[in-house]
Amino acid sequence: MTLQQVLYALTIQECGSMNKAAEKLYIVQPTLTSAIQELENEVGITIFMRTNKGVIVTPEGEEFLNDIRGFYRQYDIVMQKYSGEGNYKRKFGVSTQHYTFAVRAFVDMAKQYDMNDFDFALRETTTMDIINDVSSLKSEVGILYINERNKRAMNKLFVEHGLEFHTLIKCRAFVYLWKDHPLASQDSIGIEDLQEYPCMFFEQRDQNEFLAEEILSENFYPKTLRVTDRSTMLNLIRALNGYTLCSGIIWGDLNGDGYIVVPYRGDEENPNSVMEIGYVTKKNSVMSKMGEQFIEEIHKALEQIDKSVIYEG
Repeated sequence: MTLQQVLYALTIQECGSMNKAAEKLYIVQPTLTSAIQELENEVGITIFMRTNKGVIVTPEGEEFLNDIRGFYRQYDIVMQKYSGEGNYKRKFGVSTQHYTFAVRAFVDMAKQYDMNDFDFALRETTTMDIINDVSSLKSEVGILYINERNKRAMNKLFVEHGLEFHTLIKCRAFVYLWKDHPLASQDSIGIEDLQEYPCMFFEQRDQNEFLAEEILSENFYPKTLRVTDRSTMLNLIRALNGYTLCSGIIWGDLNGDGYIVVPYRGDEENPNSVMEIGYVTKKNSVMSKMGEQFIEEIHKALEQIDKSVIYEG
């Protein structure tokens, strides 16, 4: 098995078509088909099923491609460091929970590169998808949080998927709502104040509460709404006097003007939980230059935060 065959297989999976993959690789289709047949014969499995609508990855092929993606990613990073530029676009991906500071850092990092030469991806997604994306090196960095309640379960997942967690910041809980919300003028908001308003959650593929993006997700909320993207949540918070519980780290130019955070007032049954926000990387992996710059931009973004307001510890 050669690195060229690995690149061919990963490109076919990405494009979903032999024709499109051949065009992207600047080779003729018979050459690509022959290379994949040789690879399949060597590894003893069928990687792709050919159909009149393109190619479909087989279950065995999916496992094989996940395995080879990891070492090809490491090879690609080394080649980026030591060799000249080629025709193939270099890839860099981030998978993250819905944090505006991550978007800001990604934008500031991407501006330092010619977009013609790179294939960037920013994925706001579920907690489990973040773990899977970084584990398979679909994304180099994942942004998520842990706290005392979910730490044991999350650390178990990190070990199982070969990931390392790096702390960025620790934050107290805040209530995120529209500036004209009936509770917007309060100095702090307790759980009893929120009973008549809908609580917004980002929907997880697996509704295990340990994977929830929001703190205090284990509490009982009389009115709840689950959404899949930040834009929908913002619209519903405004339209329905809804709210969510978050870190308190926001930027108006990315979230939209008019949204505010108010300190959450904990009580004996519903304490103010501390979020330890950080990033995960593949254990023993070499971080690319883009990855290093992305993390650097995150630290720059967090330095702008008034830590006397949100910081814990």
